[in-house]
Amino acid sequence: MARGRTRPPSQRQLRVGETLRHMLAEIFERETFQDPGLFDVTLTVTQVDSSPDLKHATVYVIRLGGGDMSDVLAGLGRVKSFLRRQLAKRVRLRQVPDLHFAADTTFDQAKHIDTLLHRPDVARDLMSDDNADEKTSVDTPDGDSGP
Repeated sequence: MARGRTRPPSQRQLRVGETLRHMLAEIFERETFQDPGLFDVTLTVTQVDSSPDLKHATVYVIRLGGGDMSDVLAGLGRVKSFLRRQLAKRVRLRQVPDLHFAADTTFDQAKHIDTLLHRPDVARDLMSDDNADEKTSVDTPDGDSGP
């Protein structure tokens, strides 16, 4: 295998990741954590990526309503062993993966792109591209627009 190339996740990795995502979401919904970083915080598990050997899993979470994730990620690191024990009770795996938590930034990136697309200078450029497309189309005698 060449360096720098990564293989796409296998069906087993995807299936295990999705199962872990569902179970963790259920645990976050039902459990009350006494950790100060997680007290009175509602989390959404957006994705779980499993390593090829299924020994590690990266859990992407987002705080409902937004806000700083550093305290939440630190709190999740402190309750990691509790979460693994809960997963072991609910999921039939030979070994429950070691959990690594990360903030999901896809919603922030989407918001940033949306903001960029709605800037006046970008809207002007998009409108000029639409006008250029209209000018390049040629009307045929039968009323249809040609290329």
